[in-house]
Amino acid sequence: MEVLCHHIYEFTKGLRSLVLHTMNAKHLDEATNKLKTHHIDYIVRFVGKDKINIFFGKKQCVDLINSFGNKPLNEYTDEEDFILGVLLGYDKIAECERYMSRKNHSTYSAAGKVKMKEAK
Repeated sequence: MEVLCHHIYEFTKGLRSLVLHTMNAKHLDEATNKLKTHHIDYIVRFVGKDKINIFFGKKQCVDLINSFGNKPLNEYTDEEDFILGVLLGYDKIAECERYMSRKNHSTYSAAGKVKMKEAK
């Protein structure tokens, strides 16, 4: 909970617009109560049965992440992954490189699923 409190502090001081905090699911109620107390928008995504991801921050950012649906991070499209990285404050150039690397190594099937290109 100490790290969550630090993330809340950073958000309230304007250092972050969006935070992704991973924690044990047994602390869900305590975490959401803290966020509600500070009037911070959030969404919760379960990662297995024992872990959760809590996205919290500016309403616009949380709404955007919520629009991606309730799917695991590893199922985000290349574009969703890029947007998340930028919103979390990761290095923009590194995120551009990551995006281009992902785009250059995948193709789309007719069904819209990402398939890895075969090694040459």
